[in-house]
Amino acid sequence: MQTEIRTVENEGVVEVYITALPASEIKEAEQVREIFSGIAEILRSSNLYIMQERVFGTQDILEQVKDIRLDVYGALDDGVIPSWLVVPKGIGGELAGVQVHALGGIASPEVLCCEDKLIGRRVRANKREFLTLSAICAPEAGRPDQQARSMLEKAGEVLGREHVDMFSVPRTWMWLNDILSWYDDFNRVRNEFFSERGLIGNSTASKMPASTGIGIGPHNAACAMDIVAVIEPANALEYLDAGGKQGSALSYGSAFSRATRAVTPAGKTIFVSGTASIGSDGETTNIGDAGAQIEATISNVRAVLKQLDCGDDDVVQAMAYCKTPEIEKLFYEMRGDLNWPFLVAVADVCRDNLLFEIEATAALPG
Repeated sequence: MQTEIRTVENEGVVEVYITALPASEIKEAEQVREIFSGIAEILRSSNLYIMQERVFGTQDILEQVKDIRLDVYGALDDGVIPSWLVVPKGIGGELAGVQVHALGGIASPEVLCCEDKLIGRRVRANKREFLTLSAICAPEAGRPDQQARSMLEKAGEVLGREHVDMFSVPRTWMWLNDILSWYDDFNRVRNEFFSERGLIGNSTASKMPASTGIGIGPHNAACAMDIVAVIEPANALEYLDAGGKQGSALSYGSAFSRATRAVTPAGKTIFVSGTASIGSDGETTNIGDAGAQIEATISNVRAVLKQLDCGDDDVVQAMAYCKTPEIEKLFYEMRGDLNWPFLVAVADVCRDNLLFEIEATAALPG
């Protein structure tokens, strides 16, 4: 197992970001067990509680992983389901890896429920309250656009029960099966939902979460979403509508901020949205040149981080989405000494001519 751990600490509270990757292609269940045993040891040794967890792999490997994870975690599993995210086999094999965000120095998180499913956690520490929701979906709703609307409404209902709303959400992840066939419909639905709730401003500035919308989904639904929300303190979020050489995503119909900065239990967290080789005019750049798109994407993310007073060493988790295993291989060759803790997955990006995308999370203490 290859494990990268990043931590940020403040007044006895620690946020820990774990990225766990297979050391070699998974060929037997014991290799899966090794990965989750390693994560479990990190959690137990530091008295950490899971806040959010994502597992990326083929459908076949995920079926194996579910039982092994439960067996290895034991009491670490509070019943909240991770996001099980189906991706094609990449150059590393059927299991792309696992991401965990955990907290220490706190009381056990409160578990949140939606329609008899445990879907989130809420925690209070350092006079700050924070919640996460995972794998919200609505396969019963019908067409993909109807599922997207119902998914967003479910998220809003859960937040409402916790006495917060979408203005408290600095980050969403939108996992979209077959993204290229219905991304315009998804954007229409999200734009309508955000407009109804006032996140897209008319006379005031927009307050849209940072977001990733990517061609990865759950096995049994057209779409699913993960959320982070900050309950206390009030006014804990800052929004970067445009960043670096990239203008507002809303100008080409996508309702998300380039990044947000949020007060979180152990400091400040900077969420950089899914970012690709898109120019200031909203058009794809470097069409057909995967290497140039990779370089432009890294440059775009770094520009956003710099604008929010972060550097490479502050990045605690990152995802690279590659359209094909060949582009995945090229990314590893080009990565060089870039020290971000990457999990890499094969996935369609939101435009057919986009070959690569990165998202990043950075953290600052205090």
